[in-house]
Amino acid sequence: MEYRSYNIRNYKEIPQIDTLPDSEKFEMEVVARVLPFKTNNYVVDELINWENYKDDPIFNLNFPQKKMLQPEHYDWIAQLIHSGASKTELDTVVNDIRFELNPHPAGQREYNIPELNGVKLRGIQHKYNEVILFFPSQGQTCHAYCTFCFRWPQFTGSNELRFAMTQTDLLVEYLKQNPEVTDVLFTGGDPMVMNYSILSRYLNAILEAKLPNISNIRIGTKSLSFWPYRYLTENDSQDILNLFKKVIDSGLHLAFMAHFSHPKELSTPAVLKAVNLIRQTGAQIRTQSPVLNRINADPKIWADMWKKQVALGMIPYYMFVARDTGANEFFGVSLEKAWQIYKDAYKQVSGICRTARGPCMSANPGKVRIAGVSHVGNEKVFVLTFIQARNPDWVGRPFFAKYNDKAYWLTDLKPALGEEEFFYSKDFRRMLKIDDDSISIFSEELNSFFNRCQD
Repeated sequence: MEYRSYNIRNYKEIPQIDTLPDSEKFEMEVVARVLPFKTNNYVVDELINWENYKDDPIFNLNFPQKKMLQPEHYDWIAQLIHSGASKTELDTVVNDIRFELNPHPAGQREYNIPELNGVKLRGIQHKYNEVILFFPSQGQTCHAYCTFCFRWPQFTGSNELRFAMTQTDLLVEYLKQNPEVTDVLFTGGDPMVMNYSILSRYLNAILEAKLPNISNIRIGTKSLSFWPYRYLTENDSQDILNLFKKVIDSGLHLAFMAHFSHPKELSTPAVLKAVNLIRQTGAQIRTQSPVLNRINADPKIWADMWKKQVALGMIPYYMFVARDTGANEFFGVSLEKAWQIYKDAYKQVSGICRTARGPCMSANPGKVRIAGVSHVGNEKVFVLTFIQARNPDWVGRPFFAKYNDKAYWLTDLKPALGEEEFFYSKDFRRMLKIDDDSISIFSEELNSFFNRCQD
């Protein structure tokens, strides 16, 4: 199959779109001014049930819809379009709205960008000791865009909102100077949009450097879900598979961090064949997704997905909580509901499916897992623990938050049992150089506000 992409400029060329009312097409165009939209012929033709598209999980995952924007934001853009506003006027309003959508959650831009010899490396994030995230500039798009994506700013065309880097020599030098790093995670966007010659340049640079501290290469990708033909029919498909095998033969572990949000993405002959070919190279495929309203907020969906993944030789890895950015209010579920979905899915599967950790928030202090809802004394609480943290000493230590059935993110929670702040708060402020007298409980939302004001 030959890849063909669709976006807001040519989406009406999708035959199935003809069946949609004009009002819904206009709504797509309004929302797509703010949140990036891109799909392709594989998603459209093989994954979506167009006879019931409004309730179809892949349609919701891929196509913009009115309720993905706040009503005031939607009305603002719609009125400008109806009035014939200029591109400059529209762009100004669109950028203002984007900055209200928390474009860089969890302190990504403020606190995760490292330095090398006094120079900020804007294509690298280094939050946890053992892992760096590398954003190759040629991989800052995807075969199709997820409407929930927390990295949606990568696709807006605004350089001030993007992470990207081209210099392999700086990457290698940073790894040499930081021997605590064992894992390099290629991310984006999607690194698998890169052709063989570009991807091999990055991977070969790491292999040829023979860095004793590097054990694992990870590739974060949605390509198996949205374009499995990447490994089947493209001119360099076999070269890509050979490159994966080269990484394995070098003695490094290659982990394919595959994003699957619904069992439908595991149902086509193309994805089944692609999974098999990747596994034959020696690479290991681990799977992850947020729990998302309108897509997979059902324990049976997760249980079915984990069982299918294991049957195909993949390893369930994470159930995430949808990050507090972009269209979060459209997709988000409460922390209690996320925990209940995880718990009810977990009990439906055998032990070899129970490798998935969650539900987990990738928050500013670290990856916080909701371990349960319980009572301590007479107080109802959330039981929380760090899976990863800015300070490794925080990992695995249980702590408690007051029960709040309206909580959707860590910043919605307050300490329980009479504590004034969470156990890590003072250390967290010290690490990020926040004055104790100016703020008592650190808030990512406040960080985002400060950052927007500075911009």
